Amino acid sequence: MHVSTSSIEEVFHAPVVAKLREDLALALRAAAHHGLGEGVCNHFSVALPGDQPHFLLNPRGLLWSEVQADDIVMIDEAGNKLAGRHEVEPTAMIIHAAIHRIARKACVLHTHMPYATALTLTEDRGLDPMLSQNAMRYYGRVAIDGRYNGLALDVSEGERIANAMNGADVLFLGNHGVVVCGDRVDYAYDDLYYLERACAVQVIAQSTGRKLIPIDDAVARRVAEQMQGERLQSELFFEALRRSVR
Repeated sequence: MHVSTSSIEEVFHAPVVAKLREDLALALRAAAHHGLGEGVCNHFSVALPGDQPHFLLNPRGLLWSEVQADDIVMIDEAGNKLAGRHEVEPTAMIIHAAIHRIARKACVLHTHMPYATALTLTEDRGLDPMLSQNAMRYYGRVAIDGRYNGLALDVSEGERIANAMNGADVLFLGNHGVVVCGDRVDYAYDDLYYLERACAVQVIAQSTGRKLIPIDDAVARRVAEQMQGERLQSELFFEALRRSVR
């Protein structure tokens, strides 16, 4: 069905979408503040509410630290730009469009943040959710894609990555980076932040050369359930970032 330009602009500037643009821009600036960005690369996106197969995405060529709500771009499920004053990067359209369409994730955050990416270079390819308390929040929520195929510049590679998630919230991309997904921007950002913290602690612990002591499955599962069962802390963290990150 054809959607008129005026209808697209109405959607783009609707209050609920304006709020999503603000939240996505805040998540990007917070990620820059926390050292999770890399040049003008990597991308965050969030699906529009309802049945429309459109999503919001950060623009090409801007540092995350400078992105504001007016810089956010709207994309359709095929990766075509619908609204916004900036262009978008090809791999962003391919990866994010596929994950939104196939994995049905509302918010998709992709980074090359250093400690998580460091673990994708190891034999295990990712985080051990049986070690630190922060790591346990991801118990049962992580998938590993150990097959690196180069830059995602074709639709089939985006679809392969999306299918590799297989219902997980977090995907470690071998020799590449990570994807963190969530039902909301604030929940997804909270998971992204603490994922990097957990990965950092694991890398530091491994660098000692001493044997690491994991906890048992039952405890790790219980901790994950406790953390997923109460997300007020995630909301409070994001609102604190709203007050402090400009």
